[in-house]
Amino acid sequence: MTYTEIALAAVIAVAFIDLVALKTALLRRRSFWTAYSIMLFFQLLTNWWLTSRKILSYSENAIIGWRIAAAPVEDLFFGFALIVSTLSLWIFWGRRGLERN
Repeated sequence: MTYTEIALAAVIAVAFIDLVALKTALLRRRSFWTAYSIMLFFQLLTNWWLTSRKILSYSENAIIGWRIAAAPVEDLFFGFALIVSTLSLWIFWGRRGLERN
């Protein structure tokens, strides 16, 4: 699998987990999209810094080639999947009263 395929699969998987498996419906909340837009700004800033300084590099054969802020667009997909999965699990476990003691 290419980086692109894995990134897209991650987005589909977390959408399924959020909407169907955990039923947290985070993706249907305006508050999520507002918070995500703030996180996206910092993700783009970080991606730009890491890739423009050659701290991270990507095989051109594994990505589709579209870049935003010097980083492959696939990074946005992975960041989205990470944020959604983390917040969905937080809400899911919070509803069940799981807390750290």
